[in-house]
Amino acid sequence: MARHVVLLRGINIGSRNRISMPKLREALEDAGFKDVRTHLQSGNVVVGSTAKPESVARKFEKLVKERFGLEIPVVVRTRAELARIVKRNPLGKVATDPKRYQVSFLSSNLSAEVVGELEEAAAPEERVEVIGREVYAWHPKTIARSKLWNRLAGKGLGVTATSRNWATVEALLELAERERT
Repeated sequence: MARHVVLLRGINIGSRNRISMPKLREALEDAGFKDVRTHLQSGNVVVGSTAKPESVARKFEKLVKERFGLEIPVVVRTRAELARIVKRNPLGKVATDPKRYQVSFLSSNLSAEVVGELEEAAAPEERVEVIGREVYAWHPKTIARSKLWNRLAGKGLGVTATSRNWATVEALLELAERERT
């Protein structure tokens, strides 16, 4: 059974799109997912399933809509895919603060035009690397006022995207690799 890392976009931020993690785990177990684990309160879930990642994403989106009344986009990576993402770490030599180093997980590849727009939006001290369905972004001064971050966090990419800081990415990989005892 494959381990899948499921990233829900934009839940439990402020007072909108609230989902209790214990209730989400219960709903997922009821839906047949195995070894369901959550990390933090911001929509990070690791599950076991024999389904392909695209099917897992569709099932999650449907379940969240039916059980919680929310239309939440979902991006899924297998444990092996997440391991490659962490190993790749193209900005590891410059990104010294894991809270300011973000990975945006995309539902599909970005167009060359959008990649160019992201590179233009980066401040001189920022770094951005687009590799496949991930965008690695280093924001050494600020994330909140970063034009690059605003582009990544918005909906103008043309694909579903959700971001996690590097500390969370590493924690999710560890959670996906850990066997339940």
